Amino acid sequence: MDALETTELIESSGDKQKNRTALTISILAMILAIASLGGSNAAKEATQENILAANAYAFYQAKTIRQTALKIAATDLELQVAREPAMAAPIKELFQKKIDEYKKTIERYESEPDTKQGKKELLLEARAHETARDHALRQDPWFDYAEGMLQIAIVLLSVSIVGSIPALFLVGSVLGGMGLLSMANGFLLLV
Repeated sequence: MDALETTELIESSGDKQKNRTALTISILAMILAIASLGGSNAAKEATQENILAANAYAFYQAKTIRQTALKIAATDLELQVAREPAMAAPIKELFQKKIDEYKKTIERYESEPDTKQGKKELLLEARAHETARDHALRQDPWFDYAEGMLQIAIVLLSVSIVGSIPALFLVGSVLGGMGLLSMANGFLLLV
């Protein structure tokens, strides 16, 4: 084998290494895009679920305030009836009707399974939104870690092409693999 054949052999093996590195960079760039999308979706979901939980809690508080106002009104009417024992029967009947109406509304505010807008149902809804929010918040950092590792891996792999440094290819590939695992954990939350 002469010097020309040896040079061609070295150049062709260098091209294979560069092609392999370029392909690895392309794959990691695709994984980076998916990780970025996953992180963005997790952040949006966390924000949306937080807003929905806050809305449900606000509605719960509004129901509690209305319920308390009705309890006060019913108690006031009961005290008026008790204070005036000589009250005419038709008037006393109107007071009692209003007291019963208030008490019925107070009970309805506690639980409305039909409309799912009673205090019990609103509290369950708020807690469900909090659970979904917390899940998204646990996912988000994993996507951030994945994005960071994948970006560094792509830079190291690019430098390995320019500088023909195999150690950078190895380090970049390991970081890329860790980024892939971090992204997968972002979706699945295995760890």
